[in-house]
Amino acid sequence: MDKLLIQGGTPLTGEIAISGAKNAALPILCASLLSSEPLHLTNVPRLRDISTMLRLLAQMGVEVSDHGVDGLVLDSRGLNNPLAPYDMVKTMRAAILVLGPLLARHGEARVSLPGGCAIGARPVEQHIKGLQAMGAELRVEHGYIHATAGAVRRGLAGARIVTDMVTVTGTENLMMAAVLASGETIIENAAREPEVVDLANCLVSMGAQIAGAGTDKIRIQGVERLHGATHAIMADRIETGTYLCAAAATAGRIRLTNTSAAYLDAVVDKLFDAGCELVSERNAITLQAPPRLKAVSIRTSPYPAFPTDMQAQFMAINCVAEGSAVIRETIFENRFMHAVELIRLGADIRIDASNAMVTGVDHLDGATVMATDLRASASLVIAGLVAQGETLIERIYHLDRGYERIEEKLGQLGAHVTRVR
Repeated sequence: MDKLLIQGGTPLTGEIAISGAKNAALPILCASLLSSEPLHLTNVPRLRDISTMLRLLAQMGVEVSDHGVDGLVLDSRGLNNPLAPYDMVKTMRAAILVLGPLLARHGEARVSLPGGCAIGARPVEQHIKGLQAMGAELRVEHGYIHATAGAVRRGLAGARIVTDMVTVTGTENLMMAAVLASGETIIENAAREPEVVDLANCLVSMGAQIAGAGTDKIRIQGVERLHGATHAIMADRIETGTYLCAAAATAGRIRLTNTSAAYLDAVVDKLFDAGCELVSERNAITLQAPPRLKAVSIRTSPYPAFPTDMQAQFMAINCVAEGSAVIRETIFENRFMHAVELIRLGADIRIDASNAMVTGVDHLDGATVMATDLRASASLVIAGLVAQGETLIERIYHLDRGYERIEEKLGQLGAHVTRVR
């Protein structure tokens, strides 16, 4: 397995471009299953999860072709194998997103229960209940979801769906299923994340009729078919936030292009509270960090509140900030695993159930640490950039799932980061 070797102590300075959003690209790749005409995508990040999804779609009969550095064309007219096997989806929870499109267009699907980061239970019951409300027949056997699209109704039919909890992938799956269902579907308690809106925008460009994306109530009027389209994937707001935190922790100054602060209000507000100066442009953000940050408390909640995917990064910057702060995680029950590794670097962190008390220390010391999930990996990179001496991060395959060419981008900002193969 690859490792990342970081020589800490250098402030990040300079300019880099932010990649397309993984969490937007994955459902949009699955949306290609909904039409027999090609879907042309740009600003697609080159990440391990993207490669896994493309292999999964290819084995279903989707033809995938590269169009430039960040462009892809997906043609699913040859779709003939509605199967998502365990060996292809065990490391990627987003594979569940093929379920709705396969049911809507192909009428059947056999999808392995997903894997992914070990950050607690992320059940698929909301997906199953919503599809059942639309007339699908589903059963779970031997680790697979077996689904057919309503033999009685002869396909999926519109329904009113109220989810028990806010779920991003659940909202996306149900929205994709509904665009080809007969009649109107209403999804209440829907996720409001920008990635949901990006998927809706792509579907609308393919001919879908969707209203309310970005609110907690989405209305979809089913259509008979979708056509091909061209769509640019939105910028990755979590990658943006991660690099802002890295610059903040190292007392640096950076400018991030191909991105926007529009979807980062909660993160930007906390960076202001920590003492950073931020300037937002239409397609760029500049951050100037103070000599030492002030500790900031956070509480994770669904969008537009503070994102759980930025919790680990803020824990890292609080480790070297002045004062103490409380971090409360309300989304996943097992998302403090990075705290143990940060403590190995000299951090002062106390965990009490879903709360973490972080007291800033004068400095961190480099050591060997192990990544446990995607965003935990990012927190260890930030800590390694600050720490005195060398930090070696093991199991960075997690990192490669969500950060494109991270060692190259950090190198452009002056960091000393080497991939050890």
